[in-house]
Amino acid sequence: MKQVIETQNLTLSYGESIIIDDLNLQIPKGEITVFIGGNGCGKSTLLRSIARLLKPKNGAVLLEGSAISRMSTKDVAKQMSILPQSPIAPEGLTVLQLVKQGRYPYQTWLKQWTEEDEEKVKNALKATGIEDLKDRPVDSLSGGQRQRAWIAMTLAQDTDIILLDEPTTYLDMTHQIEILDLLYELNENEKRTIVMVLHDINLACRYADNIVAIKDREIYAQGKPEHIISCPLVKNVFGMDCQITKDPLFGTPLCIPFGKGRCILQEVEV
Repeated sequence: MKQVIETQNLTLSYGESIIIDDLNLQIPKGEITVFIGGNGCGKSTLLRSIARLLKPKNGAVLLEGSAISRMSTKDVAKQMSILPQSPIAPEGLTVLQLVKQGRYPYQTWLKQWTEEDEEKVKNALKATGIEDLKDRPVDSLSGGQRQRAWIAMTLAQDTDIILLDEPTTYLDMTHQIEILDLLYELNENEKRTIVMVLHDINLACRYADNIVAIKDREIYAQGKPEHIISCPLVKNVFGMDCQITKDPLFGTPLCIPFGKGRCILQEVEV
């Protein structure tokens, strides 16, 4: 399996605090990869480093075999787009203006706005269901609408690799599934490489070809959900007891956490 992104002995830190330590990771081309792990384990930090938003303390990130640190910003942006966690748009910026920013890497002094740019923006608005919001200021939208606007900008960038940090944040259940279905279709129909951070382990199992579980600054396990997701993994990575069964619709692993709540398995005789 060809790797599109690879890290070699990657160490990431904030100041003196090491977040990821000596990490070697291969992300397969044309698949959906999801990072999972507890809060603060380094999922988002790793994604930011892959996107060249965070300089490594040691090691390197390779994109199609080339060190990403040696590539120009525009060259990286033509191959890889990222939706960071909780992005903020300038005050008063409309949805259409935001989505148009996704076409920035293709603009030069000699090549200004084109019909192709217009079509990519139009398709991104349609795919995310926000055509009727295009003239609204981004800061006037609800959390879910705002998230879809940012995803539309990412889609307008039209890259083969899409990185998303918790793309379902602020979305209700319907729109979570719509966005994940959209990403699934981009992968299935156009072979885009999708790399995401998700908190919902069951959605991760449903949509991912490849899961990377992170704990203690390193990879705890990596592979197909049906091969690696288990009660011991959930216990060790998340500190939670659970039962793993099969999703009745998809056959993928389904995590049922232990805890308190109503029990209706048995009728109580009075």
